[in-house]
Amino acid sequence: MIELSTSVPTSNTGTSHPQTRTETDSLGALEIPHDAYWGANSARANENFPIALSSIAVYPQFVRAFACVKQAACRANAEIGHLDGTRAHWIDKACEEVKHGHLLEQFNVNVIQGGAGTSTNMNVNEVITNRALELAGRNKGDYSFINPIDHTNRSQSTNDTYPTAIKIALAFSLEGLLSELEELAGCFKDKGDEFSHIVKVGRTQLQDAVPMTLGQEFTAFSVTLLEEVDRLNDAVALLREVNMGATAIGTGINAPAKYRKAVMGHLRAITNLDLLSADDLVESTSDTGAFVTFSGALKRSALKLSKIANDLRLLSSGPQAGLSEINLPARQAGSSIMPGKVNPVIPEAVSQVAYSVAGADVTVSMAAEAGQLQLNAFEPIIAHSLFESLIHLEHACRTFRINCVRGITANESLLSETISQSVTVITALAPDIGYATAARLAKKALHDSRSVVEIVVEEGILCNEALEWLIRPGRLTGTEPLNSGDRSTGSDRSSLQTK
Repeated sequence: MIELSTSVPTSNTGTSHPQTRTETDSLGALEIPHDAYWGANSARANENFPIALSSIAVYPQFVRAFACVKQAACRANAEIGHLDGTRAHWIDKACEEVKHGHLLEQFNVNVIQGGAGTSTNMNVNEVITNRALELAGRNKGDYSFINPIDHTNRSQSTNDTYPTAIKIALAFSLEGLLSELEELAGCFKDKGDEFSHIVKVGRTQLQDAVPMTLGQEFTAFSVTLLEEVDRLNDAVALLREVNMGATAIGTGINAPAKYRKAVMGHLRAITNLDLLSADDLVESTSDTGAFVTFSGALKRSALKLSKIANDLRLLSSGPQAGLSEINLPARQAGSSIMPGKVNPVIPEAVSQVAYSVAGADVTVSMAAEAGQLQLNAFEPIIAHSLFESLIHLEHACRTFRINCVRGITANESLLSETISQSVTVITALAPDIGYATAARLAKKALHDSRSVVEIVVEEGILCNEALEWLIRPGRLTGTEPLNSGDRSTGSDRSSLQTK
């Protein structure tokens, strides 16, 4: 590791400067604002790609990850004697600042760009270089001392730094989503505990099914979200394999022999991630399969969130003409024409995020398929799609938890009344009275608008004691211990029937 001095030279102050500086690239000269840390390549990118309304600065973890990559390359080049200590010192220090969020606004190239990410790589090279020059007491644009290509980009190509930075940034960014998923799952579990005593009618295909507790319903939401934490961790593990040292197409041209091992060691230390060097750099440089898998995991999580949101909308529908089993917190007026109307706006927003993530997954899939020969030129849209999905999902989980789930209440009296009138309890009697008899009784109860329990007693099919034992709440919902001694099995069944 390069030792950084404690004293830092600063650029001259109090002197007048021209409004622009002249920079030259392979296409010619350009005037760059004097105070800009970006340079000619970034300027051309902004002329060429005025597409999205945002620059890569909207993804701070991506910028941070790229600074980690540049810092690792700098340290590796210095370690193997491929970059002198003076230049390495200032590049390293500039990278450290960028890692901590400094100069974020200078990363101004569009999130959607042609060139397989070259514009982003050059934007990073230029900002780090000009900050390094400034720290060294030099003028921005003094590339004879520290050059964006010859020094900051030494032993590198866009084609290994860019996908590596994407993978690292996804790992960094996923931490926030995982935390929010776990908190949301915990919130649903708390509600499951709170509602554990409330028996209700379950539903399949929107039709009445067997009884359950409202607590079971909410606990299931918790369990399914925790499954997504595991699946996302599985998917991010595939991002551990990176192609640093591959340079242009995986052959490692212009990278010294010892560089690949050195850069991986420094990259692991800087990111604190268990990164691996790909076995075949040519294959790794052209392959985007890990992004497809990761995108699929995000989509799976998004669709589960939307399914839960839809369930909450159904359960809270009403308040008079719907199910109205639960109440969602009132967040805002629901209509400009219907006074007093309140809509389930938070679940609706969550579902819209899910639709966006599903669409982004299609984009990632198409971009991955479109890669040709030794490189995929469409990684910028892959990166943009994945970062945006991660951010939207994290924020959706947070607002779902804070503004909706933790304020849910149950309409306990309505649920109690519904379960008392439900014919679905007949299912619990079918093993003892027979399916055909049970079906007849259910049909009669519905036709006469009577309790099925009342009809069973009236017809003398089961005695009161046996009936009460068979339809006790714990047995109906499967919440009582398995060793409770179910008398309705085997030879004991005959003792339950009265005729």
